[in-house]
Amino acid sequence: MDASFQRIGVVGKYDSRNLRQPLLALIDFLQQRHLQVVLDQRSADVVQTPGVRTVSLESIGEHADLVIVLGGDGTLLNAARVLANHAVPLIGINLGQLGFLTDIPAQHMQRMLEDILQGRYEEESRTLIQAKIQRQGQDYRRSVALNDVVLTKGARGSMIELEVSVDGRFVYNLRADGLILATPTGSTAYALSSGGPIVHPDLRALVLVPICPHTLSNRPIVLSDRCRVEVVLQKGEGAFVNFDVQDQFPLQAEDRLCLQTAPQGIRLLHPVAHSYFAMLREKLHWGTKL
Repeated sequence: MDASFQRIGVVGKYDSRNLRQPLLALIDFLQQRHLQVVLDQRSADVVQTPGVRTVSLESIGEHADLVIVLGGDGTLLNAARVLANHAVPLIGINLGQLGFLTDIPAQHMQRMLEDILQGRYEEESRTLIQAKIQRQGQDYRRSVALNDVVLTKGARGSMIELEVSVDGRFVYNLRADGLILATPTGSTAYALSSGGPIVHPDLRALVLVPICPHTLSNRPIVLSDRCRVEVVLQKGEGAFVNFDVQDQFPLQAEDRLCLQTAPQGIRLLHPVAHSYFAMLREKLHWGTKL
């Protein structure tokens, strides 16, 4: 076994009916290799395995050298955001549908984990966005995102008006349904469906993507990840901002959203045979008959 992985944290999609069996199989697999297993509390409630240590998700990074996530991309996004201040690497086991981030199929879980635990894996760092909302000149809220930060219109459905600047320089006034700031990881999510480019995760970049802009010539912009982006809500009753579709906060006129790359990234571990382009072919059905 890789000596650096002795304490394994396990986080599951606790509200999934498909979690119990793969979670029990994973715990048994790890215990047979004499590894210490630490479950987050909500996953532990699903299986109720005696003798397995349970802690809150917020503290699991303090007790693990490696965290395995069973679920879909949303489960991994949530775990990554909560564990952002820990250097612990993450592995995603796909129990969901798409699996852009949870790239290990559940049916091959044990074989692929065996290789990783033996030290045969590829590691990559994924960019994280840190954000703060300022209201009347004071910091109001803070959050982080692995995929994207989305500022969007409210339930009434009318366009919102935004002022966008990069590194203190005015870019444009935008009338649109919203605006997305995405990392390379998030470039294959909402940003892609809004017409943004796919950005390879090795690139140090951010993508600014308008959602249904009133001016059709307003196109996505690829920025350096060293840029600081500020967005001021000028008009838009009921507008709100969300982070990875996890945290959501309502906005008021003149609220300022300040965004930049976080100093720490997220560590993801993949099997040696992992290919980003193979993943794109599979998930986006490239080169296949629909």
